[in-house]
Amino acid sequence: MRLNEMIRRPEVRVINPDGQQLGIQPIRQAIALAQEFGLDLVEINPKADPPVCRIMDFGKFKYEQKKQAAVAKKRQRIIEIKEVKMRPKTDTHDFDFKIKHVRRFLEEGNKAKLTIRFKGREMAHPDMAAKLLDKVVEACRDIAVVEQTYRMEGRTMTMILAPIPGRVPTAPATRTAKTSDAPEAENAAAEPTSSDAPPAAEPS
Repeated sequence: MRLNEMIRRPEVRVINPDGQQLGIQPIRQAIALAQEFGLDLVEINPKADPPVCRIMDFGKFKYEQKKQAAVAKKRQRIIEIKEVKMRPKTDTHDFDFKIKHVRRFLEEGNKAKLTIRFKGREMAHPDMAAKLLDKVVEACRDIAVVEQTYRMEGRTMTMILAPIPGRVPTAPATRTAKTSDAPEAENAAAEPTSSDAPPAAEPS
């Protein structure tokens, strides 16, 4: 961004500090006018013919730009996929415990990956796991949508829930979360996972 003597065009369109159009002026006259205000002549649209310049406090302008950039950076959030592990046969207490974790992850703006692991003869009853995941969807329907419907991956069935679009997180997404592999795992760290799985339609 050029200002004052750095502006090389012979004529410029001038805007005063209050935003009022002053028309086209010779560059020297425009610079002199800016000096009368004790301000700078700043080229804000160099591609116009002639270029558009505004009389302003350039130092204050740069400070405000830097301040706004810092605020925007602070508002940026990292969305992670937090994994919650379950078993096909999950009792009511354990289910409620895990739902608490799933809802917290979603409320923080993260995604939740539900992973159900099969052992031995449990592989013969994938319908039990599907029904369990349906219960999770129902328990979180007020804050989440199904991003990836349940599918088999080896001896596991997985499903991914995402926050409802536009929902404002209640806590920073960068907060350290927990993995709810079992009720006694309250203090275990959650496992962020890759989010490169292709989205699938929500089951009807």
